[in-house]
Amino acid sequence: MLHLTRHDPPPEAPAATPLVIAHGLFGSSRNWGVIARRLADSRPVIAVDLRNHGASPWYATHTYADLADDLAQVLIAHGPADVLGHSMGGKAAMVLALSRPELFRRLIVADIAPVGYNHSQMPQIAAMRRVDLTRVTSRAEATAMMRAESPEIAAFLLQSLDLEARAWRLNLDVLQAAMPAIIGFPPVSGQFAGPALFLSGAQSSYVRPAHRGAIVPLFPQARFAVIEGTGHWLHAEKPREVEAAVRGFLA
Repeated sequence: MLHLTRHDPPPEAPAATPLVIAHGLFGSSRNWGVIARRLADSRPVIAVDLRNHGASPWYATHTYADLADDLAQVLIAHGPADVLGHSMGGKAAMVLALSRPELFRRLIVADIAPVGYNHSQMPQIAAMRRVDLTRVTSRAEATAMMRAESPEIAAFLLQSLDLEARAWRLNLDVLQAAMPAIIGFPPVSGQFAGPALFLSGAQSSYVRPAHRGAIVPLFPQARFAVIEGTGHWLHAEKPREVEAAVRGFLA
């Protein structure tokens, strides 16, 4: 079973549909902690660690069918629910919504489309592999070893470094092997006819107007919203704005 972080509303809050949050590649439930805690003022919020990430089990495979099946178990136990998925988590949520729409109330997809992409996340894996786990003693040392593309990327990746255990909370071998599937999108059929919000960063290249031709046939009730002044990591860069957009859609 996936590791879950649950945030419950105050006892006096009226009953409401739970919200399940699925993070993106190299992330974990903690990336959404601030937003999850704030949204839990009115509903249960369940943030998951996807397989091969965070505190969840490691497996030998990492396909979107795998991720969707894992999420299905969460929704069977806690749903039907509203689901918010970012990036890889958004693709997993879309695959599940198309195959098991009865598990969903509403769907929010953060900065990703149901398409394959040409970029690779292999430089991030290479950066993490440059950290000498036998001698690293601080995040500053790890940052210097990584030689990541930017300080922001280094800080994000280091959220998954367990300094005490000197280990990554990421199954780098499996994620590297699965990278073509992760940046792709599997053949799908079906349709999710429920409410769906596609939320994107204005400075991101992940969701473009051209992608609407792929989105609308699968999600005919799709609505689109843009968070200004942010890129792909919209929840980290503009958490208040993302919270407001999610809250408004769910209301």
